[in-house]
Amino acid sequence: MAMARDIIMRKKGIDTSDKIFVTSPSLPPLTEFNKYLKDIWQNKKLTNNGKYHQEFEQKLCDYLGVKYCSPVANGTLGLILALQALRITGEVITTPFSFIATTHALHWNGITPVFCDISPETLNINPENIEALITPKTTAILPVHVYGNPADVDKIQKIADTYGLKVIYDAAHAFGVKVNGDSILNSGDLSVLSFHATKVFNTFEGGAIITNNEKMKHRIDFLKNFGFADEVTIVGPGINGKMNEFQAALGLLQLKSVDENIHKSKIIAEYYRQRLADIPGIKFLKDFANTRHNYSYFPILIDKAGYGKDRDEVYELLKQNNIYARRYFYPLISQTPTYRGLPSASSYNLPVAESVAKQILCLPIYPDLTFRDIDRITNLLNNKEI
Repeated sequence: MAMARDIIMRKKGIDTSDKIFVTSPSLPPLTEFNKYLKDIWQNKKLTNNGKYHQEFEQKLCDYLGVKYCSPVANGTLGLILALQALRITGEVITTPFSFIATTHALHWNGITPVFCDISPETLNINPENIEALITPKTTAILPVHVYGNPADVDKIQKIADTYGLKVIYDAAHAFGVKVNGDSILNSGDLSVLSFHATKVFNTFEGGAIITNNEKMKHRIDFLKNFGFADEVTIVGPGINGKMNEFQAALGLLQLKSVDENIHKSKIIAEYYRQRLADIPGIKFLKDFANTRHNYSYFPILIDKAGYGKDRDEVYELLKQNNIYARRYFYPLISQTPTYRGLPSASSYNLPVAESVAKQILCLPIYPDLTFRDIDRITNLLNNKEI
């Protein structure tokens, strides 16, 4: 059957050897990057706050509309460092619906995660459920701007202020996102970005910690360099979290094209919505009001009762046709062996998150994805021939 389908698809001009992945990294022309590589080779300054790191840090702040940022080797180290910088201990309330690095960062700091259910409308942590989880051991809240959709920062901050808690945002998905013209990264005490290859803005690997506090900026810079303040002064138990010159140079080039790439992805998201609008049992998230999105993900929810197939059946159907969607985020972090024994990981505590995790599927989206690719994907979803 698969061979017959491939023959039919090839007759229609569709190359079934063409694999469509959930994302594909955007990269600048190699000739432009080579200019930076040549200079790095000549001056032999590869890391330790070199000139490209310094330039990238400033231009990144300017682009994002934030006061201070500290580029780091990757987003996970950024989360670990942010928790260290704020001296977080005890328990931290967070979401089970995220990439597992969010909670691993707590684990590596000896902090107990307390899982809070999510909102069915936004898929972000539900502020209405946070207060009931606060105990004398709670020191912070670690929300995630899932898919780059802003968490309810005002309600979360009000809770934090009432109970004297810190707020650290996992903003791995939220590069360039603004609400009412202001960067979402200015919310909370710290925000942490990821520049992984799968993100809308990448530096191969990489990330950054955002703060509006100058003293905190210096503390983070010390901690990401083993704790060194100078040759002989070590201010704390730091780690090697520095971004190197190659990552920073790529970042400088990527800043030139990120707006264009976001615009292309917006057009793709709008076309997806047009193609999927009338398919029963398939739901997608709409843009938030007064928000500048980055369109780095295109999640859909598949309701078997309405659609006729469950999410995993759709996932396998797409894969059989060389379309590699991803079940972001399944399983829930709370269902993994490391964390499923925690009291807050119970199904009773997380009904919405558990329901969403069984239905979620992120479809391919990236600037070079074509309308023809989207037609191929959506025709499959609509049970049409391709």
